[in-house]
Amino acid sequence: MAERERRFTVPHVGGTFRSRCQVMNGEDVGRAIRRMTHEVIERNHGTSDLVVVGLQTGGVPIACRMVEALAEIDGFSSPAGSLDVALHRDDIGLRPVLPQAETRIPENLDRKVVVLVDDVLFTGRTARAALDALHTWGRPAAVQLAVMVDRGHRELPIRADYVGRSLPTNLDEMVDVRPDGVHIGGMA
Repeated sequence: MAERERRFTVPHVGGTFRSRCQVMNGEDVGRAIRRMTHEVIERNHGTSDLVVVGLQTGGVPIACRMVEALAEIDGFSSPAGSLDVALHRDDIGLRPVLPQAETRIPENLDRKVVVLVDDVLFTGRTARAALDALHTWGRPAAVQLAVMVDRGHRELPIRADYVGRSLPTNLDEMVDVRPDGVHIGGMA
């Protein structure tokens, strides 16, 4: 759950997130980002045709940290992009639509490898919406998915190429990725 979702959660509808336990601390998150960054470089034989785009809102800070690591390791020089998928979701009307976040694509996506970055992979519906939204900005050569946490419970045939941590959860639990780590809890 990203900061934007926390700010716009209506207390009587969703309650507030209460952490039950922390499963990764800030250092663990940093190591996972660095490991995923090395995997991106290795799989793509460098960074020359790479574009990194974070999904609003939880994926954007992770994408920015990944771009910093790409620059440090391989000299990557493109900024992280951001993509709001709210209007491409298939559950409009089933859940509240948050105010639109900024979409910023740093360069032409045609014939590039786009690494979509998100905080949590759950049902796969956000990733599917991201694919729809992304194709309005160009035709990438390939799209790869990087997530900090894969919590299972997929409803669509989508899997991440790069995973910080696989974390099996119950359906009623929530996973919150923050700069200080990854927390599991629920709404109170």
